[in-house]
Amino acid sequence: MNRTGVKPDVKPSVAPGVRLGRVSFVWRPWIVCVSLLLGAATFLVFCLSIGVGDFPIGLPQVIATIFGRGEQVDEFVIMDLRMPRALAGVVVGIGLGVSGALTQSIARNPLASPDVLGITNGASAVAVFLVTVSGGTAAAIVSSVGLSAAALMGGLGTGLLVYFLAWRRGIDGLRLILIGISVSAVMEALTTWLLVSADIRDVAQAQAWLVGSLDDRSWDEVQVAVWGTLVLLVVVAGAAFQFKPMHLGDDVAAGLGVRYSAVRAVLLLCAVLLAGVAVSAAGPVPFVALVAPQVAMRLARCPTPPMVASALVGALLLTGSDLVARTALPVGLPVGVVTAAIGGPFLVYLLVRANRR
Repeated sequence: MNRTGVKPDVKPSVAPGVRLGRVSFVWRPWIVCVSLLLGAATFLVFCLSIGVGDFPIGLPQVIATIFGRGEQVDEFVIMDLRMPRALAGVVVGIGLGVSGALTQSIARNPLASPDVLGITNGASAVAVFLVTVSGGTAAAIVSSVGLSAAALMGGLGTGLLVYFLAWRRGIDGLRLILIGISVSAVMEALTTWLLVSADIRDVAQAQAWLVGSLDDRSWDEVQVAVWGTLVLLVVVAGAAFQFKPMHLGDDVAAGLGVRYSAVRAVLLLCAVLLAGVAVSAAGPVPFVALVAPQVAMRLARCPTPPMVASALVGALLLTGSDLVARTALPVGLPVGVVTAAIGGPFLVYLLVRANRR
């Protein structure tokens, strides 16, 4: 009521809250609608990708086969031959989208992504080292843990190195990015040196791994990626409620009782592992982790990258890029070529927009 005693007609716009037991959250219908539309689009592209090939299968037959009502021939082609590749695209896209959203939120910078922080380059350097360097130790590592697991450990080690180098009584976003770019440049130079000094046959094998591809994915590789991503997403969901107040600043978060340093370290570790799992499953697919959170943020009209929408945009981007790489181009190319063609101009757009501010 104002000074004249008249009750104002205009009420402040406040999003309604929802409480389920001890859990409460803000109900945002627009974000829910965007997430549902992104999920539907991802499922549609996923089914189209499965149906395209030397033995084309219509969309209704693909959907019927996925839900267990297809013919035996379609079931063999879809479930045994094409499903691992398509499912790997969805899982890797989800992992890269969430990883990019976490790193950009922690660094509070749209340019922060596993690509920029050197995580993918670290995984690539380890993989190329094991492929190109002949010797008992390298062969023993590959035979015992596998190339993908070794690449995952390389990405994890690089992420921890960047984190400890950037730590100065806390993590500053700009310092984290600058150190990440430096470490990424070192890892890229190491990879180049290994390729230049290696045998030509090993270089061809390493180059095929470096581009980032979903070709010849097996159910064993997909299962590892699915379970690894699911476990990490559960951890991220558990820490998400502690993460929200950190967007208001470290002092405000500390005032609300949030141990922001521990939460930030756990989420950054999850981001590194999500990117490492994705790289170990499909190689270093570029720019998905950079583009997906920014597109999701604009679609959802959020000030920070939303996790669910970022995951769905990442899955849609990677699955759609793989479909384009296999069908729209004159020759079949790895999916990393298409994502690089999309992400490069988007990175330039982000840089131009940042300079105008």
